[in-house]
Amino acid sequence: MTENLNTETNEEEKEEKKVDPALSEEEKDAEDNKAMGILAYLIFFIPLLAAKESKFAMYHANQGLNVFLLALAVNVVGTIVPILGWLIILPIGNILVLVLAIMGIINASKGEMKQLPMLGKISLIK
Repeated sequence: MTENLNTETNEEEKEEKKVDPALSEEEKDAEDNKAMGILAYLIFFIPLLAAKESKFAMYHANQGLNVFLLALAVNVVGTIVPILGWLIILPIGNILVLVLAIMGIINASKGEMKQLPMLGKISLIK
């Protein structure tokens, strides 16, 4: 009889875990827009068009825009500066951009809104 009560209690606990009404609006937004967050680091303007109302997607679109602008700056400066730019600025700068993009993709896939190092505090998209 005691085992029967324990089994019923365990089943009730399992049912409660399945339905999680305690998810906040931000967590639900992150779950619904993970793909947009990941795409933001590949093509930053896609979330701007497809998920305007999502704070999560807009945050990662901003971070993706920052990474894109850093890549643009690294490649322009690295191309203009002879020898030093070609041998040091371009390779190291592009590796840095790649690492930042990967960090952003990992954060977006986890549903987190963590700032990227160096670029995270810059907010170009409101």
